Amino acid sequence: MSKPIEKLKKQLIEISEVVNAFRSEAVQVKVVDKLLDAMIEFERSEADYGEISHKKKTRDLGDRFTGGARKKPGATRVLNQLLGTDFFKTPHSISAIADYCKKKFGSDFKTSELSGILLKLSNENKLRRQRNEENNRFEYVKI
Repeated sequence: MSKPIEKLKKQLIEISEVVNAFRSEAVQVKVVDKLLDAMIEFERSEADYGEISHKKKTRDLGDRFTGGARKKPGATRVLNQLLGTDFFKTPHSISAIADYCKKKFGSDFKTSELSGILLKLSNENKLRRQRNEENNRFEYVKI
Protein backbone atom coordinates (compact mmCIF):
# COMPACT_ATOMS: atom_id res chain seq x y z
CA MET A 1 0.00 0.00 0.00
CA SER A 2 1.08 3.57 -0.58
CA LYS A 3 2.36 5.70 2.29
CA PRO A 4 -0.63 8.10 2.37
CA ILE A 5 -3.04 5.18 2.65
CA GLU A 6 -0.93 3.58 5.39
CA LYS A 7 -0.82 6.89 7.25
CA LEU A 8 -4.59 7.31 6.93
CA LYS A 9 -5.18 3.73 8.06
CA LYS A 10 -3.02 4.32 11.14
CA GLN A 11 -4.91 7.53 11.95
CA LEU A 12 -8.27 5.78 11.60
CA ILE A 13 -7.16 3.02 13.97
CA GLU A 14 -6.11 5.67 16.49
CA ILE A 15 -9.50 7.39 16.46
CA SER A 16 -11.68 4.30 16.14
CA GLU A 17 -11.81 3.66 19.90
CA VAL A 18 -13.01 7.18 20.59
CA VAL A 19 -15.56 7.16 17.76
CA ASN A 20 -16.89 3.72 18.69
CA ALA A 21 -17.47 4.91 22.26
CA PHE A 22 -20.53 6.77 20.94
CA ARG A 23 -23.53 4.47 20.70
CA SER A 24 -25.34 6.45 18.03
CA GLU A 25 -24.17 5.81 14.49
CA ALA A 26 -25.33 9.30 13.52
CA VAL A 27 -23.10 10.80 16.22
CA GLN A 28 -20.20 8.63 15.07
CA VAL A 29 -20.60 9.84 11.49
CA LYS A 30 -20.80 13.46 12.65
CA VAL A 31 -17.64 13.09 14.77
CA VAL A 32 -15.70 11.55 11.88
CA ASP A 33 -16.99 14.25 9.49
CA LYS A 34 -15.89 17.04 11.86
CA LEU A 35 -12.53 15.36 12.36
CA LEU A 36 -11.91 15.02 8.62
CA ASP A 37 -12.91 18.66 8.10
CA ALA A 38 -10.44 19.70 10.81
CA MET A 39 -7.68 17.61 9.24
CA ILE A 40 -8.30 19.14 5.83
CA GLU A 41 -8.31 22.65 7.30
CA PHE A 42 -5.09 21.90 9.18
CA GLU A 43 -3.35 20.73 6.02
CA ARG A 44 -4.55 23.81 4.15
CA SER A 45 -3.30 26.13 6.88
CA GLU A 46 0.10 24.41 6.84
CA ALA A 47 0.35 25.20 3.15
CA ASP A 48 -0.71 28.80 3.76
CA TYR A 49 2.11 29.30 6.27
CA GLY A 50 4.90 28.41 3.90
CA GLU A 51 5.03 24.65 4.21
CA ILE A 52 4.53 24.19 0.49
CA SER A 53 7.02 21.33 0.28
CA HIS A 54 4.99 19.40 2.88
CA LYS A 55 1.86 19.86 0.79
CA LYS A 56 3.66 18.60 -2.31
CA LYS A 57 4.79 15.48 -0.46
CA THR A 58 1.39 14.71 1.06
CA ARG A 59 -1.50 15.78 -1.08
CA ASP A 60 -4.50 17.39 0.56
CA LEU A 61 -6.60 14.84 2.47
CA GLY A 62 -9.64 15.65 0.33
CA ASP A 63 -7.62 14.89 -2.80
CA ARG A 64 -6.84 11.40 -1.52
CA PHE A 65 -10.51 10.50 -1.54
CA THR A 66 -11.48 12.26 -4.77
CA GLY A 67 -8.44 11.57 -6.96
CA GLY A 68 -7.45 15.24 -6.98
CA ALA A 69 -10.85 16.71 -7.81
CA ARG A 70 -12.49 18.98 -5.25
CA LYS A 71 -15.71 17.62 -3.82
CA LYS A 72 -18.80 19.76 -3.76
CA PRO A 73 -20.11 20.56 -0.31
CA GLY A 74 -22.69 18.18 1.12
CA ALA A 75 -26.33 18.94 1.76
CA THR A 76 -25.83 19.67 5.46
CA ARG A 77 -23.04 22.16 4.79
CA VAL A 78 -25.00 23.88 2.00
CA LEU A 79 -28.15 24.23 4.14
CA ASN A 80 -26.13 25.59 7.05
CA GLN A 81 -24.57 28.14 4.68
CA LEU A 82 -28.05 29.14 3.52
CA LEU A 83 -29.07 29.70 7.15
CA GLY A 84 -26.45 32.44 7.32
CA THR A 85 -28.03 34.28 4.38
CA ASP A 86 -31.38 35.93 3.75
CA PHE A 87 -32.62 32.90 1.78
CA PHE A 88 -34.89 31.56 4.52
CA LYS A 89 -36.47 34.95 5.27
CA THR A 90 -39.25 33.83 2.95
CA PRO A 91 -40.78 30.32 3.03
CA HIS A 92 -39.41 27.79 0.54
CA SER A 93 -40.54 24.27 -0.34
CA ILE A 94 -38.05 21.42 -0.45
CA SER A 95 -38.12 21.38 -4.25
CA ALA A 96 -37.49 25.14 -4.37
CA ILE A 97 -34.54 24.70 -2.00
CA ALA A 98 -33.14 21.88 -4.17
CA ASP A 99 -33.50 24.06 -7.29
CA TYR A 100 -31.74 26.97 -5.58
CA CYS A 101 -28.87 24.69 -4.44
CA LYS A 102 -28.46 23.45 -8.00
CA LYS A 103 -28.31 26.99 -9.42
CA LYS A 104 -26.26 28.61 -6.65
CA PHE A 105 -23.87 25.78 -5.63
CA GLY A 106 -24.03 23.38 -8.58
CA SER A 107 -25.18 20.66 -6.18
CA ASP A 108 -27.92 18.44 -7.55
CA PHE A 109 -29.55 17.29 -4.29
CA LYS A 110 -32.58 15.05 -4.28
CA THR A 111 -35.43 16.29 -2.13
CA SER A 112 -35.06 13.14 -0.04
CA GLU A 113 -31.48 14.21 0.81
CA LEU A 114 -32.69 17.59 2.03
CA SER A 115 -35.86 16.58 3.88
CA GLY A 116 -34.18 14.93 6.86
CA ILE A 117 -31.71 17.78 7.31
CA LEU A 118 -34.49 20.36 7.07
CA LEU A 119 -36.54 18.47 9.65
CA LYS A 120 -33.51 18.39 11.96
CA LEU A 121 -33.01 22.14 11.53
CA SER A 122 -36.65 22.72 12.40
CA ASN A 123 -36.35 20.48 15.47
CA GLU A 124 -33.32 22.56 16.52
CA ASN A 125 -35.49 25.71 16.18
CA LYS A 126 -33.30 27.11 13.41
CA LEU A 127 -36.13 26.85 10.87
CA ARG A 128 -39.91 26.73 11.17
CA ARG A 129 -41.73 24.07 9.20
CA GLN A 130 -45.20 25.09 8.05
CA ARG A 131 -47.78 23.80 5.60
CA ASN A 132 -48.60 25.86 2.55
CA GLU A 133 -52.39 26.27 2.41
CA GLU A 134 -52.48 26.26 -1.41
CA ASN A 135 -50.62 23.03 -2.13
CA ASN A 136 -50.54 21.40 1.34
CA ARG A 137 -46.73 20.98 1.16
CA PHE A 138 -44.23 21.87 3.85
CA GLU A 139 -42.25 25.06 3.56
CA TYR A 140 -39.31 26.17 5.64
CA VAL A 141 -38.66 29.67 6.94
CA LYS A 142 -36.12 31.12 9.37
CA ILE A 143 -37.34 31.64 12.93
